[in-house]
Amino acid sequence: MQTRVALLIPSGSYRARDFLAAARALDVEAVVGSDHRQVLAPCSGANGLYVDFADVCRGAEQVRTFGTRTPLDAVLATDDESALTAALAARALGLRHNDPAAVLAARDKYRFRRALHAAGLPGPAFCLVDRRTDLARAAQTLRYPCVVKPRSLSAGRGVIRADEPASFIEACARAGTIVENTSTLARSDHRHTLLVEAYLPGREVALEGLLCDGRLTVLATMDKPAPMAGPFFEETLLVSPSRLPEHQQRAAADAMQRAAAALGLRHGPVHGELKIGATGPVMLELAPRSIGGLCSRALRFDDGRSLEAVVIGNALGMATPSPPARCGASGVMMIPIPRRGRLDGVTGVAQARAVAGVEDVIISVAAGDEVVPLPEGDRYLGFIFAIAATPAAVEDALLSAHAELALHIV
Repeated sequence: MQTRVALLIPSGSYRARDFLAAARALDVEAVVGSDHRQVLAPCSGANGLYVDFADVCRGAEQVRTFGTRTPLDAVLATDDESALTAALAARALGLRHNDPAAVLAARDKYRFRRALHAAGLPGPAFCLVDRRTDLARAAQTLRYPCVVKPRSLSAGRGVIRADEPASFIEACARAGTIVENTSTLARSDHRHTLLVEAYLPGREVALEGLLCDGRLTVLATMDKPAPMAGPFFEETLLVSPSRLPEHQQRAAADAMQRAAAALGLRHGPVHGELKIGATGPVMLELAPRSIGGLCSRALRFDDGRSLEAVVIGNALGMATPSPPARCGASGVMMIPIPRRGRLDGVTGVAQARAVAGVEDVIISVAAGDEVVPLPEGDRYLGFIFAIAATPAAVEDALLSAHAELALHIV
């Protein structure tokens, strides 16, 4: 009987095609669970089922019911939105899974920070602020600069730096509006509260890894060359391998391993964001899923597998491949949205693709669509991919290609 995996892919995901291609490459039957049939459009030939991600218990029961009729070998989340559903469904089916409580702790930035603090791991000073209380009074008790964060959003949405009391009050109002306009959070039990952390200076890196029975294998350490100093925290460049000294990379991997243990995560992909400061690495976030968007296409593995194939293989108990050989470098630019409006079109794509080292330029927003920058926005305009002999050359290629693009927003 063919191996079968359920891939839980929310309607807003970029990743349906890549996960389905990975399943085909591994000769694994994919069952796509989504909250919208449109996600199945590029998935011809794949089985599908409707999954209600807004109601986690109902969604998990839908997957469990399907799995009792059509046996599954793994249930795999592809995004933050589907992680808890996957954990609950896999547990109900007796499949390898993370503890749902650990997934909840990773998803909620306040629970995450408390878990790491309780485990004695380094981190910024933090507190919880209720938006319904006297924010002016709360503003006088804080040390600045600080960072205001919604508790359950990712990719920098709603994350705002404040340098003094007035900007703190403004940041809370703006982040609160973003929460109220996000349907899943507007119904959550912590929609009125925001996490406030001390701002940490330093370089930021991202780590991609896999957990197997609690043991972490780091697949890639990626630099973020663009400064992440605020007032908003939009990721643009990711370049691998990292230019950090080896001892700092080992320290970052150890910090991620210890954070996973503190949360109780034991299985599957993990994506971590860390700040490398004067006193060492500090975990900013740790998510029980692989890197988002199309960024996984920037990673290379020695056996030719994609990151999605590695993740599916891990869920099915296959051997984890070696990290990419350091005979070259690769990277991705998530094309930022400079201002709000309607996208009339993008010119210069051919010129950008012609830049030495650039592999591809993908514009993922259709002409005529509304585009919204961070901190309110929840998507990028597109992605630029590059390979070169060195990380510095990759960075130059990505920036040069971006300079060729003209975004027409009205």
